[in-house]
Amino acid sequence: MPSNYRSFRHSVPWLMLLLEAVFIVGFYFVGSGDEVIRSSISYADFQDVNHMMIFGFGFFLTFLRRYGFSSTGFNLLIIALGVQCSILTEGLLPFQHQSEDKDVLKTITKAAVSMTAVVISTGAVLGKANPVQLILMTIVEIMFFHTSRWINNTFLMVQDGISMMHVLLFGAYFGLAVSSRFSEPSPRSEKKASTPKSDLLAMLGTLFLWVFWPSFNSVLVTADRNKAVYNTYFALAASAVIAFVLSVLTTKDGKLRMAHIHSAVLAGGVAVGYVAASIDYPWIAMILGLLAGVITILGSYCLERCWNPVLKIHDSAGIHFTFGLPSVLGALAHVVIFVIKSWNHGPRLGYFVMFHIGAFCVTISVALITGFITGLILNLKLFQTIPVSKYFDDLFYWEFPHLAVGF
Repeated sequence: MPSNYRSFRHSVPWLMLLLEAVFIVGFYFVGSGDEVIRSSISYADFQDVNHMMIFGFGFFLTFLRRYGFSSTGFNLLIIALGVQCSILTEGLLPFQHQSEDKDVLKTITKAAVSMTAVVISTGAVLGKANPVQLILMTIVEIMFFHTSRWINNTFLMVQDGISMMHVLLFGAYFGLAVSSRFSEPSPRSEKKASTPKSDLLAMLGTLFLWVFWPSFNSVLVTADRNKAVYNTYFALAASAVIAFVLSVLTTKDGKLRMAHIHSAVLAGGVAVGYVAASIDYPWIAMILGLLAGVITILGSYCLERCWNPVLKIHDSAGIHFTFGLPSVLGALAHVVIFVIKSWNHGPRLGYFVMFHIGAFCVTISVALITGFITGLILNLKLFQTIPVSKYFDDLFYWEFPHLAVGF
């Protein structure tokens, strides 16, 4: 390890202990001794979301050939810290004080769902940000995500469940903005490539996410939860089918490409999140899933070859076309379905539509602005950004008593 790099032992443990001490003190003052009500969320629902966060996203990001330990290990670390931070942050926001509920399990579940934003953002800087930067990005992003939710809930009168579904949109564009401030890796670097083994582990994460995504979209739904579950499943199924179809049609040799399947099969679940409980007919969810799969695969070609090089953004995990573009599609679908269902509101319809469009714009704007500022801060000399030559390497952080051949 270069001598000019901040020692792992002298920075990360003390930062984690400091944050944990702050969280303990915060829970002491924010917590209440009032009687806890019966939770509206079952433990099974919470468990599904927790499996997504730990197993799903943990393995989803293991596609880099020499960054598997860090992908899964740091994912667990930032989730453990981020959930605590999310609970405290939401508890301190003004709109939360209006609630008389003491539904602790629901609070923890909402915190876990909000951590999706951070995990997705981590994919954009995967292998480039050191643990200190990842921890600080987690804390800052959680605070700004809840701030954007507070703006949408308070001033734009967006329902709490819908504002929470902006989590995927916020995470994608916050991560892209942060990534734009990191140096691009060398085009000839072999460490940013994948291997059959790493692709298989990443696909395992995709399977976990695919299986549990209906729970993710329905866990915070107060009415028509079953409708949210089956609409999400049909959208996921349609996006999975179109992913296989387009993968064969777009490759030169007519074979399936694992990168396409890895990202596009989830597109339907991402896009339908905003409207899962409001779609009345499964075929609408299926069409939305098909469109999301098409956008993901075709968008990967456009973004990787045209958009990212121009803006000098290196998106390690392809979060823009995996989560960003399907989220935009879902937000637009939400507005369209709202217009169709509220057509008889007359002149007031445009007023309500502007609120929904405004919430979408606020989320992206806050994500881009705060992400760009966060990226600038994380690249200060104080945080000792790792050199480009050491990107995507577990050896920088983890102990390997016996180096395996080929690692």
